[in-house]
Amino acid sequence: MTDLATHLARLEGHLARFRAGGILNLIGGQDVAGETWFETRSPVDDSLIATVALGDAATVDQAAQAAKAAFPAWAAMPGAERKALLHRVADMIEARAEEIALCECWDTGQAWRFMSKAALRGAENFRFFADLAPGARDGQSLPSPDHLNITSRHPIGPVGVITPWNTPFMLSTWKIAPALAAGCTVVHKPAEFSPLTARLLAEICHEAGLPPGVLNLVNGMGEGAGKALTEHPDIKAIAFVGESRTGSAIMKQGADTLKRVHFELGGKNPVVVFEDADLERALDAVIFMIYSLNGERCTSSSRLLVQESIADAFHARLVERANRIRVGHPLDPATEVGPLIHRTHFDKVAGYVAIGQAGGATLAAGGERLGDKGWFMRPTLFTDARPDMRIAQEEVFGPFLTSLRFRDEAEALSIANGVAYGLTGYVWTNDLTRALRFSDGLEAGMIWVNSENVRHLPTPFGGVKASGIGRDGGDWSFDFYMETKNTAFALGRHKMQRLGL
Repeated sequence: MTDLATHLARLEGHLARFRAGGILNLIGGQDVAGETWFETRSPVDDSLIATVALGDAATVDQAAQAAKAAFPAWAAMPGAERKALLHRVADMIEARAEEIALCECWDTGQAWRFMSKAALRGAENFRFFADLAPGARDGQSLPSPDHLNITSRHPIGPVGVITPWNTPFMLSTWKIAPALAAGCTVVHKPAEFSPLTARLLAEICHEAGLPPGVLNLVNGMGEGAGKALTEHPDIKAIAFVGESRTGSAIMKQGADTLKRVHFELGGKNPVVVFEDADLERALDAVIFMIYSLNGERCTSSSRLLVQESIADAFHARLVERANRIRVGHPLDPATEVGPLIHRTHFDKVAGYVAIGQAGGATLAAGGERLGDKGWFMRPTLFTDARPDMRIAQEEVFGPFLTSLRFRDEAEALSIANGVAYGLTGYVWTNDLTRALRFSDGLEAGMIWVNSENVRHLPTPFGGVKASGIGRDGGDWSFDFYMETKNTAFALGRHKMQRLGL
């Protein structure tokens, strides 16, 4: 197993060019700097990683024009050719998997044990949608007595993709790969906290042979480059992953141009553990789904609903396990939880610790900062919470679990549905009829029964209520990036009304 020192040495080799020349935008196949720069710093020790070219409205306009110019030829390219190009992207991602993972860990604070597979998941996303590209435009034959209706699909045009900072490489590929497979061109604005691997992805796509302008990268802030992208008249759709409040702002900004939107937003996801569950596996899943990826994931099970008959024993084991989770340097293979992304986010999570204590919940584990360098926090658990508490209602987005007790199935469902969000739900029970009833009543776009979050790429991914609009995955992705056209052919001389005779 590669050790921390080796990882750090290899990381320095990968970062050298960014330290020297900064992280540039990539527009129309060309590096684009700009007059202004901002910094990206590592959450490990707040050290400077590199300066980043700050995109603004003019930069976005340049990228949108490049995407618009490249669109006709890319859309007209046969699907089999797009498939071959996207597979080449996947090959090159795999070849640079270690570089991508090291940069991701250093830029985001995510642990190597999870990010070591991030590039491979990104490659898998490209391969999956590459294989769908040849049939992406296929439609249906819908005959009626008098007409033969033929549907077809066509790429919508240049699209904007705005991605978050938590697992940026994988989420970027999850959005960009289907857009490219559908025949759209893309302007990508990554989160300002984690620009490194977005640049690597843009380079890889360019080197793999994507024509200039097909994928453009613009770094910048939400209020600058982000707003310009969502308002640009040549950008036909926005795919966004991030906070619900930002999604609302994007919808307002895109209203004047009637922009299509696809939102994967926040969550306050319940994991419901009934007394008849396999408690050993349930405990493993509860811990994994809130403390892995530093708790910075939209699908985290941040609310534990545990039946009161087993709550005390379950909490005791949970506290013991949470206190043993290894918090440390993200490039150390033994680390399970790394630092939070940025001081701003650390302060937010720490603020919720104070909110939970002030509200009367019991701080059963964690809640404090580790060390005096970087943004490390011990895995946190609050018990004795009430459903109306802020820590049980609001998304914290960190290694922060709130536990609530319930008496019966009806109360559990009421608590589970009693939040603004509806992304995922996790149900643990060995009663099949209960599992069917409960999952049917649960207000969530995705539900796992007796399982943690295990993604299957052909299935729909998305939420309800404040957790999002639309679905990703399989053919659902193409529903967003493509327009459907229906053509009706008369099968004969059907009866037609004649006016003005």
